[in-house]
Amino acid sequence: MPNVLKAAGQIEPFSEDKLRLSLNRVGVPENIQSEAIASIKSKLYDNIPTSEIYQCILEFLKKSTYPSSHTKYSLRQAIMDLGPTGYPFEDYISDILKMEGYNTKVRQILKGKCVSHEIDILAEKNQTKSMIECKFHNSPGTKSQIHVSLYTKARFEDVREINNLHDAWLITNTKITADALSYALCSNMKVISWDYPERGSFRDLIEKYKLYPITALTSLTQNQKQLLAANHIVLAADVHKNPSCLDILGLPSDKKNSVLSECQLLYG
Repeated sequence: MPNVLKAAGQIEPFSEDKLRLSLNRVGVPENIQSEAIASIKSKLYDNIPTSEIYQCILEFLKKSTYPSSHTKYSLRQAIMDLGPTGYPFEDYISDILKMEGYNTKVRQILKGKCVSHEIDILAEKNQTKSMIECKFHNSPGTKSQIHVSLYTKARFEDVREINNLHDAWLITNTKITADALSYALCSNMKVISWDYPERGSFRDLIEKYKLYPITALTSLTQNQKQLLAANHIVLAADVHKNPSCLDILGLPSDKKNSVLSECQLLYG
């Protein structure tokens, strides 16, 4: 079986099981999974980039009889498309935490013992107040390094006592290096990355609540998605529940109906 080239540069054998698992996660029926895998296997060559496999899968799903799976399968890239700044990502994390029962505030300036800091998110639940650092990456294969854990811990120690904070979290949309994770856990920080922890990872939370980002909608252009995100509309569910959210885009009725139809496929 040919090898594949991962985004971070590693080379490993192509795994049909991993590909089937990724399709299964987004609810693709078994018969379509088999068709998609057969299609990909016919295109394989040695050291094929995983990004090319990903694009081939997206093209297949878009033309399949289960088109909503295309939107769900593109979730990881859709999160990265929330950029280029990290502000929409912070709003997105805030919405996820609200579903988990937290009261949240984004981009708060807190006075510390030494200097003031802009904190990405303050979250409170059951009288526990948490400082949350959101680390956004918009390139596949990029991992949060140990310096992220180090400065998150340092900032927390500076603001903790004055602001009566109980703990610090680090949340990232990609993976985290072993050293960064070890330091964070040793320092009693909570970590949520794309695939960590095993239950309750960033991906798990998104899928649990169906909190697909606005950037997952293929019927909108990138500029239209960024305009919505700039107005703090970061969830496709917001558009599904309140179609008037689209009014700021000035869409013609047929285009607006296309967007709402895609939302219906996701949430209907």
